[in-house]
Amino acid sequence: MKTVALDDFLTEGILIEKNFRKKVSEIEWNNYEDENVLVKGCSQAPIPTWAYLIITSKLTKYARKIYFGEARKAIEIYKK
Repeated sequence: MKTVALDDFLTEGILIEKNFRKKVSEIEWNNYEDENVLVKGCSQAPIPTWAYLIITSKLTKYARKIYFGEARKAIEIYKK
């Protein structure tokens, strides 16, 4: 299972929308083709709901299944 950690989108410990969207646009989403993907829910900073929605919307075009949370207790949120 591949993981998308939202901590990777933080700038100096916070999520800045402009930087977040830039980082999202630079990801090669086709690397997630037919993969099970975990959107890791824990973060060092509060993550707004819209950030999860943007990541999930990008992944739905490629991923077989998308999970949310921690690997041990992941919740399936999408299935192709």
